[in-house]
This record gives sequence, C-alpha cells and structure tokens, in this order.
Amino acid sequence: MQPDVPSTAQAAEAGKSEVSAVRKFLLSRGNSALADRVFHVLMVVCGLSIFGIVILILAELVERSNLAWKTVGFKFFGNLTLNGSFWDPVNGHFSALPFVYGTLVSSFLSLLIAVPLAIGLAIFLTEMCPKLLRGPLAFITELLAAIPSIIYGLWAFFVLVPLLREHVNPLLIKYLGWTGLFEDTNPTGLGYFAAAVILAIMILPIISSLTREVMTAVPHSQREAVLALGATRWEMIRMGVLRNARIGIVGSVILGLGRALGETMAVTMVIGNTPQISKSLLDNGNSMSSVIATEFTEAVSDLHRSALIEIGLALFVLTIIVNGLAQLLVWAVTRGAPARVN
Repeated sequence: MQPDVPSTAQAAEAGKSEVSAVRKFLLSRGNSALADRVFHVLMVVCGLSIFGIVILILAELVERSNLAWKTVGFKFFGNLTLNGSFWDPVNGHFSALPFVYGTLVSSFLSLLIAVPLAIGLAIFLTEMCPKLLRGPLAFITELLAAIPSIIYGLWAFFVLVPLLREHVNPLLIKYLGWTGLFEDTNPTGLGYFAAAVILAIMILPIISSLTREVMTAVPHSQREAVLALGATRWEMIRMGVLRNARIGIVGSVILGLGRALGETMAVTMVIGNTPQISKSLLDNGNSMSSVIATEFTEAVSDLHRSALIEIGLALFVLTIIVNGLAQLLVWAVTRGAPARVN
C-alpha cells in the first residue's frame, strides 16, 4: 500500500497557514525599532570586545614592564652579561637574549621535523588513504591537537627524554657530532632537541589538519586536467594540488609556528631551564614562556617581575604578528577565487 502523498493544494494550504502565523506574530509584537537597535548595539559590543581584550592585555603588559624598560632599555634584548651570566636576578642584571634564542631554536627546529610529516600525512589522507581508514585516521590526528600540553610534557619527560638519551642522541653524536650541533656535553637528554621533538609532535596535527582542508578545497577538475595530460599520481599531486594549495600550506605552517612559540608546560619540562646560549642542540636551554612559568612566582624584586613581564610582552607581540600573517595567507587561498594552473 503506497503512503499518502500530500497534494499540491494541501501543500499550498500549509504554506499559507505558516505565512499567516508569521504575519500574526509580526503584528502582535508592536513597534520593534527599539528592540532592533538594542540587538544591533549588543552585536557591536560582542564584536568589539575582542579588540578590547587584546588592548587591555597589551596595555597591562606595557605598564607592568615599564620599570625594566626604563632600567635596561634596548640592552634587555642584547648581550648584557655579568661574569659570563646573561640572567642574574640577584645582582639586577637581565638579558632576554638566551630566552629569545631558545624559543627561536626550539620552534624552528620543530618545524623542520613536523612540516614534512604533516604534509605527508595530509597528502595520504586526501589523495591515497582508503575510505575506511580515512575517517579514523583523521579523527586520531585531530585528537592529538586536543591533548593538554601538560600531558605531552609528562610523556616527554618519562618516555621521550629517556628514548632520546639512550638511542637517538648517541647516533646524532656519532654521525653528526662533527658539525658542532650535536656535541656530547649533556648526558641528561634534556635540551633544545628534546623540546623541539615534543613541539613537533604537538604542532603536527595543527599543520596536517589545515593542510588537508586546503588540499580538499582544490577543485577535482585540477586533478583531472593534470592526469589527462599524462601525469603520474605524484606529478598530479605536486602540480595540480600542492601548487594550488601552497599559500594555505604556508599559512598552516605559520599557525603551527605560533603554537610552538607560545608553548609553555611541555617545553618547561624538557628544555633544561638554563639561561645560556649553546651551539649544541643537545645542551640545556630556556625559552621565553618557560622562564616566566618557572620564575614569576619566585621573583622577589620589582625589577625581576618587570623583566619577566617584558619578556611576556615581547612574546605576546611576536605571537600576534605570526598569527596575523597566517590569517592573511589563509584568507588569500580561501577567499573564493578559483584555483589556477600556472
């Protein structure tokens, strides 16, 4: 027995009843000009609140770091040493140079490790992965991005650092020690390299997920056109997909860099927390975020606290610049313009 299908007349009658109900509601509400203006003001306040929060944070950091800025000046980011020490709170000598160095070294080294793996994972998920495996693998990748940083830090301290100390670092010292970047001077396994590896694991799902979304946005006609010209699968991916998605991929890498620059707990637990500059990546070091986390509660002088806040100000400005650049690049590739083959 066939189910009852509404006739055209019944559908028209239902539509009229809905229109009538909406008309009755609009007539019964009275004058809505005031409510519309209130709604408009509330939405504007919500939109401007983001700018207000950023300005308040920036103003507070500038005010709290004013003492260090007046005392040290531009030398705060230079080589201000006392008896070979960059950071000497007891004697009132402060230099952020080792922390800036540690932040940049660990962050960019993590990019060198994570970017090839992330792009390879994105290519596999987008172009080569079986449908049954694509969903679970994509879910696990995104799940990695949701794990708290303290969990990464604990895992790195108890699992990753012993693994590097016993198996990876000896190989690096044996085969790459001649470069000076992997000298056998730190038997603990902590240092720049350990921090870079855990950062690479943390930013890998971010870069991979964004890269996969950008690659998915490339029209299938691009792939078909390249294959129709006789290209292999790798040539199709390289010329038809990666070439069109290159700006978005760069944006995802910069977003990953922004996460690496501001990471605190995981880096604090494995970098060694020593305010020094060393050529060897296996030596202990420190970062801008980790020195704030470890010393702020123990700072006893106003100048010491002000110096730590000035480091936070520098990190805040750097993060804003990096994320702004990433958003600009991502917008450039996702603004709706069709992809082109150059």
